[in-house]
Amino acid sequence: MAATIPIADIPTAYGIISISRSPASGTLVYMVDGQRQGAVDKSGVTLAYYIHAFYGLLIQAKSRNILMIGGACCTLGTMLAKAGCQVTIVDINPASPAVARQHFGLPDSVICHTADGALFLRGDTGNYDAIVLDAFHGAHTPPHLLIPAFFALVRERLAPDGVVLVNILIKHRFDKGADRAARSMKRVWSDVRVLEMVGPPDRNAIVMAGAVAQLQAPPLLVRPLTNPHVIEQELARMKFRPWKTSRWRFW
Repeated sequence: MAATIPIADIPTAYGIISISRSPASGTLVYMVDGQRQGAVDKSGVTLAYYIHAFYGLLIQAKSRNILMIGGACCTLGTMLAKAGCQVTIVDINPASPAVARQHFGLPDSVICHTADGALFLRGDTGNYDAIVLDAFHGAHTPPHLLIPAFFALVRERLAPDGVVLVNILIKHRFDKGADRAARSMKRVWSDVRVLEMVGPPDRNAIVMAGAVAQLQAPPLLVRPLTNPHVIEQELARMKFRPWKTSRWRFW
C-alpha cells in the first residue's frame, strides 16, 4: 500500500479504528487493528470490488428497504442511500457509524443501531427487501451469524421476494467457508447461489439466497475516480459456481 497520512486513531472495545489518506490519490483508508476494512476515492466512492458487487446485485433485485448487518466505514450504505434506498445499519461497534458519518460521508438518512446482528433481529419488527451480512471480527465472520438458526431469523424479517447477501472472505484455495455458509442458508431457502472471485487468495465470495435465481454477475455501476479499470477487472472475475453439499468434508 502506498504511504498514507494518519488522520485519526479511535480506540474502541473492538480494536483501534485508524483513518488515513493517500496524498497522491486522495484515497481515504479505514483500518481496524492494522487490517484494512474499507477505502474510498476522493469523491467518496468505494474502492472495494465486493462492495460494488453488493450494490449491483441489490440494484438488480430492485431492493429499496435494506438492512445491513456490519458496517465498518458504511460505504455500501452511503451508495444505496444516494440511489434513493432506505438503509438501516446494525453494527456491534458504536464507533463505526460515527466514524462513517464524520469521515466517509454516511448520510443522516441512514438509520444506525448498535447491537449484535442476531439480537437485533430477535427484537426487530421491520420487513426488508434485502438483508446484507458483512460483519467481521478480525478476518472472520462471527460463527453465530452463519448458522441456520440465524438465517431463520433473517427470513422472518425478509420480504417474500427479498434477497439475503453474505460476504465471505476466502483465505486460500482450500477454504470452504462459502460452501459452509451456503449449506446453512439452504436449510432455510430453496434458492442458494455462490458468486466468487476466481483466482487469488484473500478474495471475496458473496453467498446469496431468496429471490436470487435470475441475478447476474454485476457490472461496475458507479465508477470511482481511482483505478476504475482495476475494479472492472475484479468484478469480471466474479463467477457463479456450484457449491458443495457434502457436509462431512468441510465441517
